Amino acid sequence: MKSGWQTKKLAEVCQIKPPKSEARQRLSETDLVSFVPMEDLGINQKIFIPTQTKPLAEVAGSYTYFAEGDVLLAKITPCFENGKLGIASNLTNGIGFGSSEYIVFRPDKSINMDWLYYFLSREAFRVEGAAQMNGAVGHKRVAKEFIESYLIPVPPLREQQRIIGILDKAFNGIATAKANAEKNLQNGRALFESHLQSVFTQRGEGWVEKRLGEVAESISTGPFGTMLHKSDYVSGGIPLVNPMNIVDSKIVPSSKMMVSEETRDRLTSYVLKTGNIVIGRRGELGRCALVTEHETGWLCGTGSFFVRLSDSMDGEFFVVLFGSKQFKARLEASAVGTTMSSLNHGILDDLVLLVPPLAEQRKIMVKAHKLLSETQRLESIYQQKLATLEELKKSLLHQAFSGQL
Repeated sequence: MKSGWQTKKLAEVCQIKPPKSEARQRLSETDLVSFVPMEDLGINQKIFIPTQTKPLAEVAGSYTYFAEGDVLLAKITPCFENGKLGIASNLTNGIGFGSSEYIVFRPDKSINMDWLYYFLSREAFRVEGAAQMNGAVGHKRVAKEFIESYLIPVPPLREQQRIIGILDKAFNGIATAKANAEKNLQNGRALFESHLQSVFTQRGEGWVEKRLGEVAESISTGPFGTMLHKSDYVSGGIPLVNPMNIVDSKIVPSSKMMVSEETRDRLTSYVLKTGNIVIGRRGELGRCALVTEHETGWLCGTGSFFVRLSDSMDGEFFVVLFGSKQFKARLEASAVGTTMSSLNHGILDDLVLLVPPLAEQRKIMVKAHKLLSETQRLESIYQQKLATLEELKKSLLHQAFSGQL
């Protein structure tokens, strides 16, 4: 620890959970206060600006109280692990209420609220806190004892302010660099999508409209739910292909969704073959992938269709067409279901495709592959840049609280 720095428990330098009686002493029941539900508390956003107000009487009962300058931290999973955290600012009448899942810190005179914010924003703190959570699965909360006894370095206030100035400047620069990288990432994807849209909207010579049922030799669903039971699932077996396993036009297996060879053999009519197309039946529509030799022998899941195309349709061309933005919009318009969009056999059979000659399909895919390859190369560069910026943030925070800045 750097000379002149102290180490104290959070409960020694912060009032944790200030009393609601403060609000009642300052305001009447009809006075407005800021209201901050969990979704309004940001991630990587030091100062949060409330957008809602409610009368004090409406929120003082079951919600968490805080005031101007207090630091809010989400204590429930996954919000805690995600880093939902911020400093209260511009509160109506200087007072706010919000989720009962907030921990509220009010720093004393020995610690700056920005210093506390940056300290709590460290990944190391979140990892340690997550390991100390208790409660039922899906409702775990970081332990009160962990928070109160957690040690924080306390340098002199002038030193805190100096380091905060360095972090503010560095983090603002990192945020700008991240925004630029993310924009470039989106632009690259948009360029590929724009190319596909121009291809699919320009009818060339020999292009004809056909129903999917006309270019498919068969359209089949996966096995009914009653054909598979929890006891059929094993580890290290034959993967099932459900909608969640179709990611970016590729099939990604899950170790939790596998069956034995005996089960696969019992459901032999649902076994996938090279060249089949798997399509998600529900959820995010447009999920679609081509079955390669690697996935041959895997099993179509209950939430998917598998399609065997005729010789008039190239599998790769079909996947790109089906997954395009333009086609997804048509799927959404055709889908059924109120709580979750779903496709059925009739919808798929009647879907109209604009089909070029087979040679033209393959020519289109050659160009698409080149553009996709370049897009993926740029994505890799920007993803690496984003990862580097995140590592820089971690390094700066480590240096800040170990006295190296």
